[in-house]
Amino acid sequence: MNEKTSMRKAIGDRNRIIVRTSMVGIITNVFLVAFKATVGILSNSIAVILDALNNLSDAVSSLVTIIGSKLSTMKPTKRHPMGYGRIEYMSAMIVAFIVLYAGLAAGVRSVRNIFEPQEANYSVTSLIIIGVAVIVKILLGRYVKAKGKQVNSQALVASGFDALFDAILSFSVFVSAIIFIVFGISLEAYVGLVISVFIIKSGIEMMLDTINDILGHRADPEVARKIKHIACQIPEVMGAYDLFVNNFGPDKDYATMHVELPDTLTVEQVDIITRQIQQDVYSQTGVILTGVGVYSHNTKDDEAAAIRNNVRKIVLDNEWAIQMHGFYVDVKEHTMRFDVVLSFEIESSEGQRIIYDQISKEYPDYDITIVADIDISD
Repeated sequence: MNEKTSMRKAIGDRNRIIVRTSMVGIITNVFLVAFKATVGILSNSIAVILDALNNLSDAVSSLVTIIGSKLSTMKPTKRHPMGYGRIEYMSAMIVAFIVLYAGLAAGVRSVRNIFEPQEANYSVTSLIIIGVAVIVKILLGRYVKAKGKQVNSQALVASGFDALFDAILSFSVFVSAIIFIVFGISLEAYVGLVISVFIIKSGIEMMLDTINDILGHRADPEVARKIKHIACQIPEVMGAYDLFVNNFGPDKDYATMHVELPDTLTVEQVDIITRQIQQDVYSQTGVILTGVGVYSHNTKDDEAAAIRNNVRKIVLDNEWAIQMHGFYVDVKEHTMRFDVVLSFEIESSEGQRIIYDQISKEYPDYDITIVADIDISD
């Protein structure tokens, strides 16, 4: 099985798990909506009715997740050559809006009932149904969360957390019902208001997480270190730098990277090494290296090594200079080039100018080329 076939199979398996898990969530939540809505109407409980509406929003969210998952697996086209994986993030944003709207609507209704209270009338059957709903939500939350982590679906993980949180909210409704039966104190509207606040908070957090995915964020430190470690396992590789990971949907990561190789290698040898790196990184991490650039490392004289060590010391004496790499010097032609990774504390152009002035002062007769890199990965 080649890499492309293996990738298609993995995507297909992931999609089936997402759909199956979401269907379980939809069916469970529909049943909970029916039971809770019935209990809420018969007992005139605003808290139970709002809890039912929350479950309804969960069912709609699961449906949106299924649609997003299906659309995200569409084949790449000339217009969208990297595929449609990011549609999942758009569906997650829709889910966040649904949750946020449900929370706001619940809040408005709860506040209205604080000023215009309506007495609830719970029965033993009502309490049993609410109690069973708590247990069902706990089991559903654990199941959906586990499946989400298994297939790296942020939408499923969020749904799992939401279900577990719903169990806590339903339990608060259960407790308020018991308090009303035993002490005659109605906490209906206040419990509903608390529920709405937490639903709103959940919607905002989901929205922020999804926005981060859409904007793009720093590569996972563990994955970044692993990719560089894999590259450096090849004997000729003297360092791996400038790893840049592009995400085009869950489990769809494409990356580029530079490696430092001895200046004695032929182009054929470099080609073999870079292709080996690409194969090893994909087989061990699932990340596709679309390009592997090469830095040449001086190996022909000791003077070059001494200059490199001195330049590195000058550069790294600046606290905002994180790393120097890709250094190459031609002592005969008096040319020098290297990259420096700068922190976000300083503008690239300013840092580049300061370092250029420092190196020029030390090596005035050298033609110096400095490339300022962004701190994009660990």
